[in-house]
Amino acid sequence: MQKKILITGVAGFLGSYLARKLVKEENNLVIGIDNLCTGLLSNIKDIVNKNNFCFIQTDVSEKEIIKSKQLQGVHEIYHLASLASPKFYQAYPLRTIAVTTTGTQNMLELAKINNAKIVYSSTSEAYGDPEINPQSEKYWGNVNTWGPRACYDESKRLGEVFCYEYYQRYKIQVKVARIFNTYSAGLRNDDGRVISNFVTQAIKNENITVYGDGSQTRSFCYVDDTIRGLLLMMEKDQASGEIINIGNRQEYKIIDLAYLIKKLTFSSSQISFQPLPEDDPKVRRPVIDKAKELLGWEPIINLEEGLRETISVYREKMGLGKNGELKMEN
Repeated sequence: MQKKILITGVAGFLGSYLARKLVKEENNLVIGIDNLCTGLLSNIKDIVNKNNFCFIQTDVSEKEIIKSKQLQGVHEIYHLASLASPKFYQAYPLRTIAVTTTGTQNMLELAKINNAKIVYSSTSEAYGDPEINPQSEKYWGNVNTWGPRACYDESKRLGEVFCYEYYQRYKIQVKVARIFNTYSAGLRNDDGRVISNFVTQAIKNENITVYGDGSQTRSFCYVDDTIRGLLLMMEKDQASGEIINIGNRQEYKIIDLAYLIKKLTFSSSQISFQPLPEDDPKVRRPVIDKAKELLGWEPIINLEEGLRETISVYREKMGLGKNGELKMEN
């Protein structure tokens, strides 16, 4: 019997990566949903014609989705739909709120109807601009509800509240993943997140844009490690009703990241300092003790290893050689 697995946001960064991994198992029937607001069909072009994959272009915030015949009998739901980049969620704030609140309730209703397990992709942004570092799941955060990041931060937090209520009231097997900065070459070049920005600029020998003085910190997790964490969350019953940080414990200053990428790309780029955006977090580093205890998970790919792979693939995608010149076809 095939296991029916639903992935929302399937044409996005994490969703497409997860889908490609799951369709490799013939006993899985993977159904992917995306409204293509920021997701790209090119991300799933290699699996769209697979016998055990089905793509539906729709919006998870539409109420009718709960009654979809194609989704009846679903066993597992990965609710990854979200506009996760500040560039996009600030351009589409109301869509961001809808998909993360109404869309999350719809997916929880679908899980309730089908007695399915569900992993909800929350975010380290739930901690806002944290006043403690590192951040454990017990920390309530420091979030501004009246600012340009609130549409993402606060809707993700409300999505967690929906998960709590459905777990408490209906005993839904829901697991909440607070995902920290994840990267790979699967990020769009125009995504607007720091690694995609820095690598693209460095490869093209353009100025590398650092906001503020670069002393703010982030923790970067390679996509292989993040996806492995999400799969383990779905698999482990002890993760039900839990919020779990999925991220790398290593913390890097943004300015140090810029110089590392400059070195790895052999770039002649200069560092260009720009004003720090409003509500930009000053620190970001997860406590992952719960992930280690409940899932047996911790990241294994270090930043330099992940960046080398990211840079290599970006060069191919952009058709650029080692010094930023266009590669000539033979």
